[in-house]
Amino acid sequence: MRLSLRFIIPLAFVLGFIAYGVISLVDSLEQKWFVRDLDLRSKLMVGTMEKPLADLVATNSKNKIRAYFTRIVQDERLYAIGFCSRENRLLYETQSYPEDVTCQATMSLSPGSSTMMSLGHGLVHITSATIESSGHPIGRLVLLHDMSFIEQRSSDTRWYIFYFFVGLAAVISLITVSVAHISWHGWVVSVRAMLGGEGLLARLKHEDHAPELRPLAQDLRSLVQALETDRRMRDESQVSWSPASLRSILHEQLAGDQVLIVSNRQPYAHNWQDQNIVVQVPASGLVSALEPVMRACSGTWIAHGNGSADRAMVDQRDHVAVPPAHPTYQIRRVWLTPEEEAGYYYGFSNEGLWPLCHIAHVRPTFRSSDWKQYVAVNERFAQAVYEEATNDNPVVLVQDYHFALLPRLIRNQLPNATIIMFWHIPWPNAESFGICPWREEILDGLLGSSILGFHTRVHCNNFIDSVDRLLETRIDRNSSTISFGGKMTAVNPYPISIEWPIQWLADQKPVPECRMSLRERYGMPSNRLIGLGVERLDYTKGIIERFMAVERLLELQPEWIGRFTFLQIAAPSRWVIEQYNSFNRQVLALAEQINKRFGRDGYQPISLKIQHHEPAEVYECYRGADLCVVSSLHDGMNLVAKEFIGARDDEQGVLILSQFTGAARELTEALVINPYDIDQFAAALHLALTMPTTEQRARMQSMRGLIQEFNVYRWAGRMLMDAARMRQKERVMKQVGQASLLS
Repeated sequence: MRLSLRFIIPLAFVLGFIAYGVISLVDSLEQKWFVRDLDLRSKLMVGTMEKPLADLVATNSKNKIRAYFTRIVQDERLYAIGFCSRENRLLYETQSYPEDVTCQATMSLSPGSSTMMSLGHGLVHITSATIESSGHPIGRLVLLHDMSFIEQRSSDTRWYIFYFFVGLAAVISLITVSVAHISWHGWVVSVRAMLGGEGLLARLKHEDHAPELRPLAQDLRSLVQALETDRRMRDESQVSWSPASLRSILHEQLAGDQVLIVSNRQPYAHNWQDQNIVVQVPASGLVSALEPVMRACSGTWIAHGNGSADRAMVDQRDHVAVPPAHPTYQIRRVWLTPEEEAGYYYGFSNEGLWPLCHIAHVRPTFRSSDWKQYVAVNERFAQAVYEEATNDNPVVLVQDYHFALLPRLIRNQLPNATIIMFWHIPWPNAESFGICPWREEILDGLLGSSILGFHTRVHCNNFIDSVDRLLETRIDRNSSTISFGGKMTAVNPYPISIEWPIQWLADQKPVPECRMSLRERYGMPSNRLIGLGVERLDYTKGIIERFMAVERLLELQPEWIGRFTFLQIAAPSRWVIEQYNSFNRQVLALAEQINKRFGRDGYQPISLKIQHHEPAEVYECYRGADLCVVSSLHDGMNLVAKEFIGARDDEQGVLILSQFTGAARELTEALVINPYDIDQFAAALHLALTMPTTEQRARMQSMRGLIQEFNVYRWAGRMLMDAARMRQKERVMKQVGQASLLS
């Protein structure tokens, strides 16, 4: 013991001195790195903002410029924005812009240079850049970045280094104490071997020859793995989200684990058509969001095989490689009988859960026979997941309300699986959810998830309230976690988005040609203005309300008669359910009534196309239309709004968006309306049809920038990163528990 202390005490002093030097060096380097990062970030922001800001300054609208600045300053690091005139007067600024930072004070900053200033809340980074219009300077843009996060990260780094050296000292001390109990001869031999380049490392590699070091080797590996994982857990805002970054997350943070997606709808369906097999991409926001994720991850997609030729295309294991042209992943098809499909899909899912979760004034219908089929089909899909899993720890992404029981069923068969359940539709408040006769079973099933995702924080809170009211659980609202049955589920918002860049734009014609092609296809003159609606024929989408708004527009603004047509693309949906058949009849009747009232030779104000459209056709419509209407009465997100914006690389077009969609919380530059307020809706149509191109460009640029940054790869990546953190935490807690038992 005395020999050990003689070694440990000097070692502690040496390691302490080294740690102090390393911390000082890291602090200095981090300060330089972060300042350089902010300089580059400011330069990129100036380049992005220059054109729309010059257009807005030309309009001399203080409110629009401040709204534009306020939208940009939502970035957590950007503290304030100001705009100085050529005479060095502060013309426009955000509310947080400090009085101490004057235009005269920033005048000396040359392009590409920056300075730092201490304000009341801390240090800020200041850059200034000249804004030009048509080659002439019109003023200077001043950007202030909050640097308080640097101190926080420096503090975190210091603690990481401190813990590393403490851990290193502990490991070396444990090794010393253990070796002291070994024979003196053996200890000397080990030291000589270490000095010869072998020794401890060799013994750790061959633990069978050194059983006394086995616990120490395990601790050392755990420490190294924890430090490596922490290094790789980067701030998501620093990641350029793409298929490559998704693959990186899987390989680096999830150890390249297998990825399985489970959904009712498949991304590609094979159907017979005139004795030939054709491939169709279903009209589904879920499919459009997840298909690029699966192409990036190269996993297996488990789905219901509902195509008429699906069985003819699968192999002996019910697999088919997709996409057809360039296969990158597999579909595993699950077959259902007509009775199972009627009870599980049309019955419990779409006559029960769908109206229960949407505020669309349609009464949900619950039947015990439907519930029985719902349970059986969920069990069938759980068995498919078990069969497809190549190890006991796959990453399983379960999709939507068709599989509320599936997370628990998978957890029972694969206890170590990482299960991410995403609920694509709204979650009702606790009182409304209490209507469901099998509410406890549904909550229990969902709490089998590692992570449960919704589009918005409101939906997360509604779910937690439902659990709080109906189950005995331990809820931590600060961390948004629920402990149930010995397992923890994180309940988080993950606003879904679309891929960027969009694959369907690769073969699209330029926008002017799309405009001409769209009008020729539907027999309209080249100067006809077109409004567009794209969705399934569903009572939650507000199709009747938008037709009524078109009718009201033509009543109040008759000059649009003959000049404006609303094109409604509606994919057939759920014909088996009488509520959908009734809704279809209402839509047809209203369209016919409006066309009779305002139509004339060669002109109909509403063009209703109830048929399936391939994605390439839909994107041509997006690019050829003048405005797009998304008027959902209640929606989780609604990706049509984001698809329209993504399609408009000409930065023209206007989006009219319902306030009852999740997308309205992000796309604030859209014309946000209450679809029940028909007069307001009609006024928004008129405003969209008369909006100047400069304003269209400013709105569209802002929304396109948002969607580019917050794309579907970021949506999936955030869930996978959270899953990786959760798995790391579980491993640490497991090791702590084992250590407690040993002690």
